[in-house]
Amino acid sequence: MSWLDRLKGKGADEAQTPEDRPMPDRSTAPEGVEPALPPAEATTTASAAEPVPALEIPAPPPPWPPAEEEMRSALVAAQKGDYDTALSIWEPLAREGHGRAQNNIGACFIDGLGVEQNLELAREWLELSADSGDPVGQRNLARLCLKGLGGAQDTTRALELYRLASEAGDAPAQEMLSFLLFEGTSVPSDPAESKRWATAAAAQGIGSAMTRLGLMAHLDAVSAAPTAPDDSEAANWWRKAAEAGDPDGQALLGAAHHLGAGVPRDRVAAFAWLLRAKAGNSPLADRFFDAVRATLSPEEEAAAERRVSMAEEGPTPAP
Repeated sequence: MSWLDRLKGKGADEAQTPEDRPMPDRSTAPEGVEPALPPAEATTTASAAEPVPALEIPAPPPPWPPAEEEMRSALVAAQKGDYDTALSIWEPLAREGHGRAQNNIGACFIDGLGVEQNLELAREWLELSADSGDPVGQRNLARLCLKGLGGAQDTTRALELYRLASEAGDAPAQEMLSFLLFEGTSVPSDPAESKRWATAAAAQGIGSAMTRLGLMAHLDAVSAAPTAPDDSEAANWWRKAAEAGDPDGQALLGAAHHLGAGVPRDRVAAFAWLLRAKAGNSPLADRFFDAVRATLSPEEEAAAERRVSMAEEGPTPAP
């Protein structure tokens, strides 16, 4: 039976369990590239674009020295679009209990990369990866559980998996956990925990987490002084998010410059950021775009467009 037949057949049923070949715990998420899962729907200004399933190189500890080179070779093949070769490398490693290889097979079944799309098999392989302690596998399985893809919807299990991955240092999981706890729709709201995980994700450069921290700061400022909130902390987070490339952060920074909320009033800077947010498909940009544009002279509008053009070459559009 070929490796491909084994993947398409019983799938995870034939793989060894983590107890058969345990993987040591890892405290940080490895680096790498990821194939796509459907992004999380943007529901509010605190929306999180859920990062996609990962084809990532682990930082292999003993007793896996041979696996490092094999995983590296598989990743190179996948980056070239040669998923047939990548899967042939991951399959035996996955059956030996290698959590990241199990995750990568699951990711391929999600998107039909080198195999026919099969969400049920994807979920089986991701269950193995999660049980092996791989934080990326935990995060990707959480996504399937949250949406009811490849099996029953299970928000309790999803929240548990996002927590496990977050505690292991996986930044996208931290961001998604913060989003869920902030929204309070799929799981109970917990603002303090949401802020904790948003802060952790922001420290790892996740722009949407910075945007949410700005929104939290804004809500705190409004609660403290409803008629004259101090939005300086909020605007500072939105600037960080905007400079990190988050479209919603760019939209909110543009609005802040338009209103003079926490930053100097600057119509050109406001429109420049809104132009970037609109190009990034932020739904928030539409709320302010026409109103800000109506305040500009043709010369100011042209100046904002020049700032955006310059930003694409390096500088940011706001002073």
